[in-house]
Amino acid sequence: MPRGHEIYHEEDIHLSIDLPEPIAEYFGAGRGNADAVARSFASNAVVKDEGHTYTGVEAIRKWTAEASAKYHYTAEAVACERQGGRTLVMCRLTGAFPGSPVTLRYFFRLERGKIVLLEIIP
Repeated sequence: MPRGHEIYHEEDIHLSIDLPEPIAEYFGAGRGNADAVARSFASNAVVKDEGHTYTGVEAIRKWTAEASAKYHYTAEAVACERQGGRTLVMCRLTGAFPGSPVTLRYFFRLERGKIVLLEIIP
């Protein structure tokens, strides 16, 4: 996937910033493709979202599928910066959910070309 180019997906995720490859793969996979999203993670990865923790690729795949079924939205990655050993991506979500639109902070930690930690915070 080319980095630094605008990319539009059928799932309505819009990227126009330069993201590290595993993070670009995560967002580029689309919210409806749990298998593709899960491939961006290391086997022992951890995701923290909405007060829950998901550990391992199978749990992350299930989290992705459930979130995709629950929420219908468009997303735009609007900023990316490195903070120590983490990468922060600010993403604006608009859709049919309470509080829309909202900007969420996605904190990623990468190791060996894979995501090992993702924490999503309002």
